[in-house]
Amino acid sequence: MVEVSYVAHPAEPGLDTGISHALVVGVGEGRLPETFRIHTTGRIVAFGRQDRVTGGYPGAVTAAKTAGYLPIERLAGGRAAVFHEGTLAFSWAIPAAEPRQAIAERFEAAGRLMAGAFGDLGFDARVGETAGEYCPGSYSVNIGGISKVMGVGQRLVRGAAHVGGVIVVDGGRRIAEVLGPVYRALGLEWEPRTAGDLADFVPDISVREVRDAVIARLAAATPTVPATLPDWLIAEGRRLSTGHVSPAA
Repeated sequence: MVEVSYVAHPAEPGLDTGISHALVVGVGEGRLPETFRIHTTGRIVAFGRQDRVTGGYPGAVTAAKTAGYLPIERLAGGRAAVFHEGTLAFSWAIPAAEPRQAIAERFEAAGRLMAGAFGDLGFDARVGETAGEYCPGSYSVNIGGISKVMGVGQRLVRGAAHVGGVIVVDGGRRIAEVLGPVYRALGLEWEPRTAGDLADFVPDISVREVRDAVIARLAAATPTVPATLPDWLIAEGRRLSTGHVSPAA
C-alpha cells in the first residue's frame, strides 16, 4: 500500500525539500509507510552534490537568484535542474532494509511509471538520456528522443530510499533561459534545445492532467490511499529546510 500526497508549499519552496527529507527519514525509521508525493512548486534551481563542490558554484547560485529562482541543495545527486509553476515535483519514499541493493530497480520503476503515464496521455515517451540534456541521466524520460521532460535522482538513508525529480509540463524554454548562465558558471556544456515540456507536443495539457495520469499509473501497479502528512512531519520538514537553502552567494 502506497500513501499518496499532493501537499505543496509553492510560496516556501525550501520547505518542500525539507518535507521530502523528513519524509524519507520517517519512512526509514518505520514511522511512516511508503509514500508518493507529487506537487506543484515555487521557482527554484535545485543543485546536486557535484555542483556544490565545483569552484563555479557561488556564481551559479548568484545566477539563479538573479533570474528570480531560489537556490536549493536537493537530496539527490546529479546536476542543476529548474522547477517552476509549470513543473511537478515528485518524491517517492520507499522502505528498504538494504537500500543499496535495488538502486537500479527503483530508477527503472520511476522511469516506467512516468513514461507509462505520459504514454497514457498520448505522448511518445521514452526512458533514456537525450544527447546534450541538462542534468543527464539514464532514467530520464524524453518525448520522441528529442526533449527531456522528466529527470530523476535518488538518495539513500538508513532503512529507506528517496526517488525524486521533476516533470516539465510547461515552460521548457524558461528552464533553458535560467540554466544558461547557471551552467556557464558551473562549466557545464549542454544543448538548450533538449529542455522541453509536454506542452510543446500537446499545447492544452494541464499540470492536473499529468498529475492524475501519474497517480492512475501508480494505482494500477499497487494499491494506493490518500495521505495526510502529520503535523510533526511538516514541523520537521520546516526545521530541515534551512539546511537545503544554499548558503553560497
